[in-house]
Amino acid sequence: MDIVKDWTEAELKEYASKYKAVTIPVQVEIRGTQRILSLTEVEKVLAEAELIALGECYCRKKVKRCNSPLDTCLGLDGKAEEMISKGLAVKVSRKHALRTLKRAHEAGLVHVTYAIVGREKPDYICGCCSCCCHSLSGLIRFSIAYDFASSEYIASDDPQNCTDCGKCVQRCQFKARRLQDGAMRFDRTRCFGCGLCVTTCPNGSICLVSQERKAPSKTRAETRQ
Repeated sequence: MDIVKDWTEAELKEYASKYKAVTIPVQVEIRGTQRILSLTEVEKVLAEAELIALGECYCRKKVKRCNSPLDTCLGLDGKAEEMISKGLAVKVSRKHALRTLKRAHEAGLVHVTYAIVGREKPDYICGCCSCCCHSLSGLIRFSIAYDFASSEYIASDDPQNCTDCGKCVQRCQFKARRLQDGAMRFDRTRCFGCGLCVTTCPNGSICLVSQERKAPSKTRAETRQ
């Protein structure tokens, strides 16, 4: 059995230093930043790509901390050509790519897109988990990736419809949700608007809203205090 390797703080800081930038919505422009994408946003990105390639997640292959699917990383256009030429991916149709993304979403993975300075569109999308991914691992373990990871959206809860079932707690990669004394607690400062909680909630009590108009949602326990 291979020895399980983990990302060190030094590795994560070195990686984060290469991607620090101002947060700009994907629909407008990207300047060397990472963005956490909802499934709807990802679909829009795919619709604009002329070439799509599918490869395996490097992080999960290295760290091996979970059994999430490996074939979740998509290269777009120029990046797709590069991945294919190096034997790291195969060309897939837009329909195939969309099925891959939906499968990753159902598996509880977060869609993260990578872009570099000088390119207006993202060229790489990966289905990430916080236990293996260098970026999400940094968010949880060292709180250093907040400098280069961003999202246009944030979750907003409707406490009246929440039954405190805890299903969203299990799905949240960012540890923004927990059950305390039987009541849902939501830490908005840790939310990156990936939408996993939205599609998980059986009562439809969670939605995504723009960061610019985020609602001060409270749990029922907080409301009673």
